[in-house]
Amino acid sequence: MPTTSATDVPLIPRSAIFGNPERAAVQLSPDGRHLSWLAPLDGVINVFVAPVDDPSAAEPVTSDTSRGIQAYFWTYRPDTLLYLRDDGGDEDYHLHRVTLDGQEARDLTPYPQTTAQVAGLSHDRPDEVLVGMNDRDARWHDLYRIDLETGERTLVEENVDGFARYLADAEFVVRYAVRTRPDGGVDLLARRGEGWERVEDIGFEDALTTEALSLTHDGQILYLLDSRGRDTTGLYAVPTAGGARRLVHQDARADVEDVLLHPATGQVQAAAVTYLRKEWTVVDEGVAADLERLEEDGTGEVTVLTRTLDDRTWMVMRSAAGDSGVYHLYDRDSGRVTELFRSRPALQAAPLVAMTPVEIPARDGRLLVSYLSVPAGTADTASGLPRRPVPMVLLVHGGPWWRDAYRFDDWVQWLANRGYAVLQVNFRGSTGFGKDFINAGDGEWGAAMHEDLVDAVGWAVEQGVTSRDQVAIMGASYGGYATLAGLAFTPELFACGIDVVGPSNLHTLLETIPPYWTAMFEQLARRVGDPRTEEGRELLRQRSPLTHADRIVRPLLIAQGANDPRVKQAESDQIVAAMQDKGIPVTYVLFPDEGHGFARPENNTAFTALAEGFLAAHLGGRVEPVGEDLTGSSLTVLTGADGVPGLTEALASHEPQLRA
Repeated sequence: MPTTSATDVPLIPRSAIFGNPERAAVQLSPDGRHLSWLAPLDGVINVFVAPVDDPSAAEPVTSDTSRGIQAYFWTYRPDTLLYLRDDGGDEDYHLHRVTLDGQEARDLTPYPQTTAQVAGLSHDRPDEVLVGMNDRDARWHDLYRIDLETGERTLVEENVDGFARYLADAEFVVRYAVRTRPDGGVDLLARRGEGWERVEDIGFEDALTTEALSLTHDGQILYLLDSRGRDTTGLYAVPTAGGARRLVHQDARADVEDVLLHPATGQVQAAAVTYLRKEWTVVDEGVAADLERLEEDGTGEVTVLTRTLDDRTWMVMRSAAGDSGVYHLYDRDSGRVTELFRSRPALQAAPLVAMTPVEIPARDGRLLVSYLSVPAGTADTASGLPRRPVPMVLLVHGGPWWRDAYRFDDWVQWLANRGYAVLQVNFRGSTGFGKDFINAGDGEWGAAMHEDLVDAVGWAVEQGVTSRDQVAIMGASYGGYATLAGLAFTPELFACGIDVVGPSNLHTLLETIPPYWTAMFEQLARRVGDPRTEEGRELLRQRSPLTHADRIVRPLLIAQGANDPRVKQAESDQIVAAMQDKGIPVTYVLFPDEGHGFARPENNTAFTALAEGFLAAHLGGRVEPVGEDLTGSSLTVLTGADGVPGLTEALASHEPQLRA
């Protein structure tokens, strides 16, 4: 029987993958009267609201004209929503209120250089929101109640003790606080009268895997994720008035990472872990039949997004690696599941690909849970591996205290459609697999963490996924660092690399962290390198790609947001300057209106158009013509336009900024 080859598969337009979704972040209002979602208004993502029984009657309730709205929330005050917005990616998020009666949106945190954090919404306090603000001291967030009608704020806690966060009950009474320690550990403190008492001592080795999760509505139970005395994180219920804690759920393979909470009581009803795929376990039999019912229809994973306060109606989403997702309403009384709409209907008939979980052995015997996606028409049905070697992109996740998982991923689908296998590796230091796996990454940036990626490439070659001369490395944030490290520390391994907002100099990275990251500095110092000691400074120097920039011999594309508060533009500027001093070619593009990643779809499509041409030049994949994909983007090429075939001509025809 003839087989389909990757070249027979239609190209998916970049605009269909990276352009604005038709609908995203769909929610139910707590009273069940309205649906809401994010959708484009004149090309910019805004919040829309519709009657629950008539989605076609949706109207926009925000009118942003810049980067668009990235996050919004329903309050328990009828017809009132909140949304967060920053300026050009600077992450100084302001909290805004908007109502359904057409009132002008109001900034509830109108203070310069302030990052607002929503700390609590409660149906017991429907007219207020609990918000953290760092306008008094940029390092620490004070806690305020803000009146949703007047915008008046009332101080709840002045954070003079250096607390990283607070945990309040449904009446907005602060019950707990979290404080990091000079040794990298964490104290969980309980309010006792006018003072604080340490109730949980969390050592450094457990600091990334132990945290207070939530309180029940009545304040009687604290849910705690805890790895102390064990490896993987278990979920515990801790009585706040004293008494024995109870283990709610655990799994020897992976950490408890998600919970389903009753909307009115705050009690845990189900818990989930992800080893290869996400697995839910029912804790409260009251939802067992509901979760079973939702699993009956269709394939893919079901996510419960929001629930009405009376818990009669749920908003759910079904998605899979090869499906961008379908939103449904679930009526618990009738058991009826009603399909509403797809997030990206343009992808419904597109040749999206599956994702195969694999376990890759590292050189020291650790198993690296990874995910392989291969071009459509190339996979062996039984193994998920390609029938013959194809070019491959090693796509490295950010963090690094994060993880890759089975899910729809726009970069993966784009790359696979262009003819590349895509390998995503949970290297040591990744989260979700227990504290031993995370802590094995301490002090190993550019060392054992990089060796895990090298071992994964070796596995892919041995398995016939790719050939040794056809592998690129690509990633954002830590993934961008891994790209620079890959080209600098193993200069012959990769055919090329693409770095997006990745740090090149670990010393300057730690020197310039945002002030509101002060609480996590000790963790960074112990896990990356301590800039306060001679030994630590030398470690940071040796593990910085900038130090070894003269070893880079493979083509490199660097993309940076000018307003990035985490990885400053200087991180990219430094390594580009070092390469230019040595006469090493590099293509460097800047987005003046972006931060730590790209929010505007025009910038996403422009960047992927460049990256696509760059990869094709060095790995031989397929290319969609640039067409109009640079239109509306702020793309500025600072150097190396000739490193991407056709880029100079494309820029000239679209008249964006060009300095090459």
